[in-house]
Amino acid sequence: MTALVLALAAATLAALALGSVRIPTADVIQILTGNADPSPYRTIVLDVRLPRVILGAAVGAGLAVVGTTLQALVRNPLADPFLLGVSSGASAAAVSVIVLGVGAGMATTVTIPAASFAGAFLALLVVYALAREPGGGFTTTRLILAGVAVSYVLSALTSLILVVSARADHLKEVLYWTLGGLGSARWDMLALPLTVLAVGTALLIALARPLDLLLVGEEGATVLGLDTARFRAGVFVLTSLVTGVLVAHSGAIGFVGLMVPHAARMLVGAAHRALLPVAALMGAVFLVVADLAARTVAAPQDIPVGVLTALTGGPFFLWLLRRGRAREGAPA
Repeated sequence: MTALVLALAAATLAALALGSVRIPTADVIQILTGNADPSPYRTIVLDVRLPRVILGAAVGAGLAVVGTTLQALVRNPLADPFLLGVSSGASAAAVSVIVLGVGAGMATTVTIPAASFAGAFLALLVVYALAREPGGGFTTTRLILAGVAVSYVLSALTSLILVVSARADHLKEVLYWTLGGLGSARWDMLALPLTVLAVGTALLIALARPLDLLLVGEEGATVLGLDTARFRAGVFVLTSLVTGVLVAHSGAIGFVGLMVPHAARMLVGAAHRALLPVAALMGAVFLVVADLAARTVAAPQDIPVGVLTALTGGPFFLWLLRRGRAREGAPA
């Protein structure tokens, strides 16, 4: 845990120092400690890069925690907000609000997060209903197919809304939501995602034992006193809320919730009381570093960070599928 905190601090310092304008590390430290005189460097660090880094850490931590939780809820290592259509639902709802101009005066602070939560929750419900077998269980194939199908439908709906609106200024905003990015981060928009992340993560850590019980199977968890249906419903609402709020501020950033939980389990095992905080820290480090790469690889061009996470997450997803197939084919 200490090593991860130090890694996050180092990643934050690097993200504040590097970019199209390179700032000496010593100057960054002086600015952060309040010992620097007013300068362009101070404006870049405090008003441009620091809010972006904080938002990136919050989104990375939240997506990792949600991915860890969803993998326990459906007992499937391939579950994550992006693959299950949750992020797509949140994005489609956010784009609808932008294009239709619903609550334009308070869209950033209220309307878009509320719509994103509703979209995320409805998408998760649809995927859950489509993937559920008559006996109440899930299979990897049904779950992934349901998630992909819902994601495609929502993506088509997003495109339809954009075409119908026929406004060029909507194209850039919609592209932002579909690819994911942190470039719009400002100090006045950080309170909500940070609050939701803190409360949501604390609640999920408090629910660590029921999440552990789900790992032994539906029947085993029920025998041990867990009302699995009610518990899943409550946690689905909570994870949809966290995902919706984060996507409302960053767009759909894929595969963070898929990759990070697996890496965290390699460090601390499957017990969720230790796993969730570690996943949160690893997710924060991962997305801060990914966003740093997005800002510097083609500087001064700013690549959407969702593109880089997809480039790394796609091969990881295929590796997980291949490993799962190898296990299924292994002799008992």
